[in-house]
Amino acid sequence: MAPIPFLGRLNIAEYIALVGSFFLVGLEALIRILTLALPSTIISLCYRISRRLFNRFRSPAEKKSESKNKNISTSIRNASDFVDLCALFGYYAEEHVVQTGDGYLLGLHRLAWRKGEESQKVNNGKNSIRKNVVYMHHGLLMNSEVWVCLTDEQRCLPFKLVEKGYDVWFGNNRGNKYSKKSVHHSPADIPFWDFSMDEFAFHDIPDSINYILETTSAPSLSYIGFSQGTAQAFATLAVHPKLNDQVNVFIALAPAMSPAGLSNGIVDALVKASPQVLFLLFGRRSILSSATMWQSILYPPIFVRTIDMGLSFLFGWHARNISPSQKLAAYPHLYSFTSTKSVVHWFQIIRTKSFQMYDDDVQPVVSLSSVSKYTKVAKFPTRNIKTPIVLVFGGSDSLVDINVMLKELPSHTVATEIPHYEHLDFLWAREVDTLVFPHVFDALESFCDAEHSKEEYDRYRSARHASLGAGMSRPPLPERYFSDDDIHPSYVDVASALPGDDTDALVKGKNGVNFDVSLRSTNEKERARIQVDYDDSSEGSSPVGPSHVRTISVNDNEDVNGNGRMSPTTSKLRSGRSNSIGSNLSFADKGVRGISLGVGKAVSGVSKGVETVGNMTTSSDDAGSSGGRKRGKR
Repeated sequence: MAPIPFLGRLNIAEYIALVGSFFLVGLEALIRILTLALPSTIISLCYRISRRLFNRFRSPAEKKSESKNKNISTSIRNASDFVDLCALFGYYAEEHVVQTGDGYLLGLHRLAWRKGEESQKVNNGKNSIRKNVVYMHHGLLMNSEVWVCLTDEQRCLPFKLVEKGYDVWFGNNRGNKYSKKSVHHSPADIPFWDFSMDEFAFHDIPDSINYILETTSAPSLSYIGFSQGTAQAFATLAVHPKLNDQVNVFIALAPAMSPAGLSNGIVDALVKASPQVLFLLFGRRSILSSATMWQSILYPPIFVRTIDMGLSFLFGWHARNISPSQKLAAYPHLYSFTSTKSVVHWFQIIRTKSFQMYDDDVQPVVSLSSVSKYTKVAKFPTRNIKTPIVLVFGGSDSLVDINVMLKELPSHTVATEIPHYEHLDFLWAREVDTLVFPHVFDALESFCDAEHSKEEYDRYRSARHASLGAGMSRPPLPERYFSDDDIHPSYVDVASALPGDDTDALVKGKNGVNFDVSLRSTNEKERARIQVDYDDSSEGSSPVGPSHVRTISVNDNEDVNGNGRMSPTTSKLRSGRSNSIGSNLSFADKGVRGISLGVGKAVSGVSKGVETVGNMTTSSDDAGSSGGRKRGKR
């Protein structure tokens, strides 16, 4: 039975939120029961009335935007499962089942054939076509369908990977649409839902990977995760050392490890004060299980608006980078079942600010400072991960604290920021194919096996530098990404200008070189300050050279005042990250592990031995092998 929160642990506002939550949950249950009791004719009548009223108050622009790609959007929304979604675009998908060590039956999906290849054998015997294997895993409250429910084939990462010649597999967590079966328990039983991220890490991910490698006879595979799918990989690779020898590279899209919390302050404070209050609200089986019922009876645009409001209320996301037609197609495939316990696990992580295993102990009713001396929940030892890690995160994603994350990851981690991206943008945004895919392709093409050699890291750095350089030479994003307070010129416009006689260079540093360069554009008021820091203190046995961080900011005033502090304008620019655009190279505090660079548009490509930034060309040995850097020539 769930423990009841002690009175002294919550303040008045939190108790109001708690009572309000119980009221809303009870009201929803009552409305659901009454709705299900109504005749189908009454439900249909209410559906038509709600549709008419909703459309009456919508603007012509909204209606026009939503009608775009209406046919394909409707087809995707109505597709029944993963196989049907792939068939809409002409791809043949296989279904597989793997049994975990503790008896759960997980559904796996496979896309291995280009269009027209269906009759050929892939990774199946000596005479079959050999392809590199990629494993993709979804996020919290999702299933494998989220990867393939896009309205445009060019923006669908799995389809692009298949066309590039990869054998692509998709995992599903226990309890969701494709994994709702166990040899020991029925989904109607509470013990079936007694799982958290611990079980995902110790069973679901490693058992799925072992099945895939055994089926394909491949020595290793590459892992692409989204949101909780990245957290599961962090945990799995940390607790299964041998698995690091079976994963070529781990690519984390919208990575999740230790989120700061929810955007709504009262709800955030409530769940932090007592994460197990969720058991009181939702029980100990599946959380939000009524979502599928509401999805089936609500007018689709109303359902989309409801999801948007919920995401804005809880996380502060606005989903402006996802088109209305894409939302209509994808949101019906967004939700899938999971346990309340797995969500409680996340709030324990948020509360303790530690990426730890599930805490089975009941929280003490009185806060005693000495308690921590005698009990400690085991953390996932993520710094022990040997597999190359590539993070691609959104600068407007409230669930990502990149500095905290990098401190808990090995020094060979590489992080790339897409400044204006939110969480779900990495699945369905308009420009995901140009902003995100190149970083995925660079990593996959560079790390081809599980040796994790220095040559692979060098190859990846070279390809990545070329992609970053190509991205910086492209035009900035459209005006819709600016607010009235934003400074309109992107730093690309300034950084691409070659240094002139008035270029100011300051060389200083400790354990390396610190360049502080101010470049003037044709408009004297626009400046960019480029700072390059090198740290020669490489850590561990990673084949990557010493870490380096770079900062680029754009300002129509001086970025740094006389005493070395940021001016108010610069501070405002950096704090308003949710409205930032284009490319951005972000910095990390001292002590942060890894490499953090932000980009705008990018295209894939390889440039041997050089990195291009705007029109400035520099040595690709900037990871520290040489400890120096050459300035670009005019």
